[in-house]
Amino acid sequence: MPFKSGFVAIIGRPNVGKSTLMNQVIGQKIAIMSDKPQTTRNKIHGVYTTNDSQIVFLDTPGIHKRQSKLGDYMNNTAIGTLGEVEAVLFLVDASEGMGGGDRFIAEQLANVKTPVFLVLNKIDKIEPEALLPLIESYRKLVSFAEIVPISAKLGSNVNTLLEQITKYLPEGPQYYPEDQVTDHPEQFVCAELIREKILHMTREEVPHSIAVTIEDMRVQENGVVNISAVIFVERDSQKGIIIGKQGAMLKEVGRRARTDIENLLGSKIFLELWVKVKKDWRNQERVLRDLGFHKDS
Repeated sequence: MPFKSGFVAIIGRPNVGKSTLMNQVIGQKIAIMSDKPQTTRNKIHGVYTTNDSQIVFLDTPGIHKRQSKLGDYMNNTAIGTLGEVEAVLFLVDASEGMGGGDRFIAEQLANVKTPVFLVLNKIDKIEPEALLPLIESYRKLVSFAEIVPISAKLGSNVNTLLEQITKYLPEGPQYYPEDQVTDHPEQFVCAELIREKILHMTREEVPHSIAVTIEDMRVQENGVVNISAVIFVERDSQKGIIIGKQGAMLKEVGRRARTDIENLLGSKIFLELWVKVKKDWRNQERVLRDLGFHKDS
């Protein structure tokens, strides 16, 4: 049997479960998860390999109403992905029904020549009889190659989705070794895991004002990995929130992140966290470039 391979974009409005689906498929955490929208900022490449195929997933930022240059970057990244792939998974939240954001994305997909799958997520949260009318409402907007209801959180029907995707892949090479699950460097994933903990622990304006970079990462002679990370915020008040009373918040962020990073790296780590203010960084193109957000990414 010839080997098949290709690239597949996961697209949808914020908070529909794109990162959850990616992590479920890959079998470990490479994309951060949060109940807050606009969590994913970069295309996360996840690699799923079997004996006869390899699917490289692109978990794109959620398409949303633009409010900053960072928002422009996120939308351009998501929409620009559509021409680069063998298939597009249009992921929707079945428990919320169709919204304006879904209609906007459907408009972008109407003229896409790439096969588009409608993937209805969170079916564990709805009654079965509500599914068919929802599917029909989406069918009026886009001609879908396949329609697959799933629960990314529980893993329900995810194997069926993978089987359907494989049918659309061309014969091709194995792009990555079979044990590789992402093409992002470890530093990127470590920074994202730190940012995830902050998203879970903060409220209101703080989460989307945060960026994390790894300043230094090296293995000591005793096998412990030393990691120094900087958390950037936009205002002094946000810096105070992240540090917390007597440093309590920052210590807890470090404690939670350390567990996930040790699981990722398979070794003990020593994690240093620093908090710095870069005023209005989300609207400064030079700062966005320095933090790894590129228009052509």
